[in-house]
Amino acid sequence: MRRSRVSSVVFVLSLCVAGAAALTRLTPVAAQAARFDVLVRGGTVVDGTGAPRRRADVGIRAGRIAEVGTLADAMAATVIDATGHIVAPGFIDVHTHADELADHPFAEHFALMGVTTVIAGNCGSSPVDVGAAFGKITTTKASINFATFVGHNSVREAVMGTARRAPTADELAKMEALVAKAMADGAVGFSTGLQYVPGTYAATDEIVALAKVAAKSRGVYASHMRNEGTELEAAVAETIAIGRQAGLAVQVSHLKVDAPSRWGASATALAMIDEARASGMTVLADQYLYDAASSNLGIRFPSWALEGGQPAINTRLDDPKTWARIKEEMRKLIRERGLENYSFARIANYPADTTLNGLTIPEVAQKLKGSKDLDAQFETMRTMLRAGGASMVYQFMAEDDISRILRHPMVAIASDSGLNTLGRGVPHPRGYGNAVRALGRYVRELKVITLEDAVRKMTSLPAAQFGFADRGTIAPGKAADIVVFDEATVGDRATYDKPHQYPAGLTTVLVNGVPVVTKGAHTQARPGQIVKAAR
Repeated sequence: MRRSRVSSVVFVLSLCVAGAAALTRLTPVAAQAARFDVLVRGGTVVDGTGAPRRRADVGIRAGRIAEVGTLADAMAATVIDATGHIVAPGFIDVHTHADELADHPFAEHFALMGVTTVIAGNCGSSPVDVGAAFGKITTTKASINFATFVGHNSVREAVMGTARRAPTADELAKMEALVAKAMADGAVGFSTGLQYVPGTYAATDEIVALAKVAAKSRGVYASHMRNEGTELEAAVAETIAIGRQAGLAVQVSHLKVDAPSRWGASATALAMIDEARASGMTVLADQYLYDAASSNLGIRFPSWALEGGQPAINTRLDDPKTWARIKEEMRKLIRERGLENYSFARIANYPADTTLNGLTIPEVAQKLKGSKDLDAQFETMRTMLRAGGASMVYQFMAEDDISRILRHPMVAIASDSGLNTLGRGVPHPRGYGNAVRALGRYVRELKVITLEDAVRKMTSLPAAQFGFADRGTIAPGKAADIVVFDEATVGDRATYDKPHQYPAGLTTVLVNGVPVVTKGAHTQARPGQIVKAAR
């Protein structure tokens, strides 16, 4: 009797299981409870720490990484097949000029090269009201995450205009208050642009006073230094001294040697950073991986000639004696750099005459003045500056310095790019290709660094410097910012002549667990968040 009862129970249970299986076969997959929202399956994880790659799946739930390991039997609402591809943390670009993200919320050129977080407000230029800027981005929403510095130039101009003098005690107090508010609103630090007006007019003690305000909130001091070529060592020394006196971490912006007469000086600059670190300071640098810089036309003129805004500038340019003085100083400056003329200077965008975009200064001089000689180039630049100036690309760096800087373990990879609009102007190609250029040219082709180290320089290294505790590595609990790419084909396509070209080999980008790039195309999703340091 007992054996018969057990047999009956087994028979009934078998019917129930069979019925349930049949019901399961008839139930749509979408109705099943997913274990993960997104599952990145079959890839090779390079986790951002610099550790060796490993085969692993990544399960994502509620915008965060839930599990990393063998998840072959797991279910998910969205499954991304990463077989044969690298799965890495989203890239953190610590040096951008993406301040107007609310007006360009998709930021396609950043997302399509794997950048999931940008830090804006660099080189001393930022919104003065950081809280309002955050509010605008939160309202419009963006495809990528956003953080910002508060910029010295912007703060100084808000209080003092473009005056070429030291601030009064009252003016300094007002600047300190603006920096304090920005830090309280969530700025990651304080930046300077000491080659630009009006920051170039500030003495070191002014910078130290304002950096001390940022230090109270454990901010980072980032500097576009006073000189990146002919007086590189003095500029690095000042940058480190400001960090030491103010008591905060230092980020040397876009470290380079931009004077052929000083090529090779990167070795000394890096040794100075090492010495500061050995003394207990936190000093890092960043770089972009091109032999050309990008800036405005005005930076080629003496800084004193740019005081007071456009009317004052034009008055100086129109005065024969003053113009003669300006030309003589310009002639001296290019000779000190080891240059003979302005063939290194190419127009990225000249609003007064966009037909000149893409031409070098000698080419424009020939077109406008009928000559390529140096005097004709000076006159061309005077004409352009009188008309409001232009954004420029300056090609004057050496590959040996680029590679030497890249090999240093404390140098992050960052683009120095603003927000590009596809087809507009002839911008620096770094805005479309810098991150993937690291993976293609410098890892795969030149073998300057390993893939694991390149990823570290774009993920955990900047995350640690700026206090982004929940980003920068692939690990449970971290925000699900993830990039999937083919290491055999990933690389930049953008060139100086044709910069508006998206990169190759990058297939998928997730920002906070949401696909922003799928099969190499932007999805138009806007899951980006405001990112603040963990203080």
